[in-house]
Amino acid sequence: MRLFNKGKDKPYGAVVAVLGTVLQMLETGDRYIGVATDHVIESFRNRLWADYKTGDGIERALLAQFHPLEEALTAMGVVVWPMIELEADDALASAAHLAAKDRKVQKVAIWTPDKDLAQCVRGTRIVQIDGRRKTIRDAAGIREKFGVDPPLIPDLLALVGDAADGYPGIPGIGARTAAQLLNRYGQIEKFPSNVLGEQRDLALLFKKLATLRTDAPLFKNSKTLRWRGATPAFAKWAKRMEAPRLLERCEKAAGRLLAPMGSVGIKCYPGIELRH
Repeated sequence: MRLFNKGKDKPYGAVVAVLGTVLQMLETGDRYIGVATDHVIESFRNRLWADYKTGDGIERALLAQFHPLEEALTAMGVVVWPMIELEADDALASAAHLAAKDRKVQKVAIWTPDKDLAQCVRGTRIVQIDGRRKTIRDAAGIREKFGVDPPLIPDLLALVGDAADGYPGIPGIGARTAAQLLNRYGQIEKFPSNVLGEQRDLALLFKKLATLRTDAPLFKNSKTLRWRGATPAFAKWAKRMEAPRLLERCEKAAGRLLAPMGSVGIKCYPGIELRH
């Protein structure tokens, strides 16, 4: 938001931006939504690998808005999953897993470009949406981008590393070589002993870091994710954030909930390309 504020930080600038993004989803017709947050930056993975990502380096102006964001989302009527022992990515993976098991759910969309979440994509039922690049990727799209099927993404990341998460991968193995090995042998556990040699245990550790958990007990029924409009507390939040437009958009989106439903068709996200 500094681009619009002459370089000055507003106390809730990032919160307003995230709320605006969530509202865009509501305005385009999404009604069942959950938002995962890193309530605590560190997780169980920090105990497995000392150099795993921490809160070090996060700007104070941004870090100070983490918890207010959770409160503002709740006031806006959106389900929030603040993660402590697990990470926000684990929550998204768990939510996708739980929602996909519900036969009444037609499609699960994971709204994040993070490559970690590519492992959760399944066929055309669970897809990953990159809003910035306006792209939807199903399983075929993930394979096109990374060279391997979604279930092998943790193995791929283990071999090539993930600088954002703080683990380096296996020296001498790039993305192309990693994809070739995985397509030839399958999971790292199935590699012949001479492929990784002494680096095998390290690769398996990195795979554990890259594998997202799907067992977080976030909800029992997908119906609990339905957005029913902002709570009365959101008006105070909009005033505190100096963002009256957010309240107006919430009220307008909630008004559509009361409109009579017409025919139900395939969900379309305007301007977003489906990648097979």
